[in-house]
Amino acid sequence: MPRTTTLHSLFASLHSKPQPLVIPNAWDAASAALFADAGASAVATSSASMAWSLGYADGGTLPRDELLSTIWRIQRVIDIPLTVDLEDGYSNDPQTVATLVAEVADLGVAGINLEDGAQSPDLLADKIAASRKALGALPLFINARTDVYLRGMAKGDAAVAMALERAAQYQVAGADGLFVPGMTNIENTSRLARQTALPLNLMLLPNMPSISELFTAGARRFTAGPANFQTAYGHARTLAQALIVDHRVSGLFNNSLGYDAMNALVTGSLPG
Repeated sequence: MPRTTTLHSLFASLHSKPQPLVIPNAWDAASAALFADAGASAVATSSASMAWSLGYADGGTLPRDELLSTIWRIQRVIDIPLTVDLEDGYSNDPQTVATLVAEVADLGVAGINLEDGAQSPDLLADKIAASRKALGALPLFINARTDVYLRGMAKGDAAVAMALERAAQYQVAGADGLFVPGMTNIENTSRLARQTALPLNLMLLPNMPSISELFTAGARRFTAGPANFQTAYGHARTLAQALIVDHRVSGLFNNSLGYDAMNALVTGSLPG
């Protein structure tokens, strides 16, 4: 069985296991290799983290060639499923988005995220449908992200109803999963999970209920967004400030990764 098909089948199956699918968000080959080595069953990218690591702001500014080359480098060093955050597909034209999705799928990724953001849900549905057509028989797990909660488009019962309406529309268009960042309430999570056939993905945020509680409520997939990047780079800045201002080196070598270990993690190559 081809590598792409095998990884897609594995990735899809991880959404129906008796334990939560917890996916760390990488931003480059090194972070992806580290997360795979830590025991991740799959790796996701964070669009914000990837953009920042390459010197761009988040929000659709990442050039296409930078995106594709980063995906290729990540794929070279991991042998577990990779799902890529494509934001809104970097275009409002469904055919342009579909072309990009097909190019990303050709790199062997198992899944992608596509988001509605502040745009009409009809537009995201059109992008998903066009992507499915462009993919043909090539498998790809399309995780449809709706920003109903993240952007505060509605509250209470109205927010649940809006998210469900969009979930149904995206499922018809060809989505395999539903990503609802900003949803943190156990009751609403349970209501949404019960009323959609799509596996529910939540983004981990401060002061949320535990993963086990949210999984019991019906959520199946959990991602950290840019949190890994922000924590790692926040720590790096703290160490740099201590070194520059106080010439303090005491914490500089704590919990450091070994040179040989890092070299070993990034010596992989894509199967020929």
